[in-house]
Amino acid sequence: MAKKSLIHREKKRQKLEQKYHLIRRSSKKEISKVPSLSEKWKIHGKLQSLPRNSAPTRLHRRCFSTGRPRANYKDFGLSGHILREMVQTCLLPGARRSSW
Repeated sequence: MAKKSLIHREKKRQKLEQKYHLIRRSSKKEISKVPSLSEKWKIHGKLQSLPRNSAPTRLHRRCFSTGRPRANYKDFGLSGHILREMVQTCLLPGARRSSW
């Protein structure tokens, strides 16, 4: 189980990303449309003034049940070892263990 503080920090980043998403997207579009370099620098400065944790690259997927940050499967939202345990106990319909 991941520490509660790390899970809370990740939720805070998600809220910040949602809050500043439109501002970030619109200023990136402005940069591509503006021809002069000086105006691009002004818009870039506005982008840099946004909080760092509002950037989407700072987000990290975590396991739904344990909060583990590594080896996550996007389709299930679970980490690898939890996914394996759930497949072995037949808790995930349609998923099978591989055998060859």
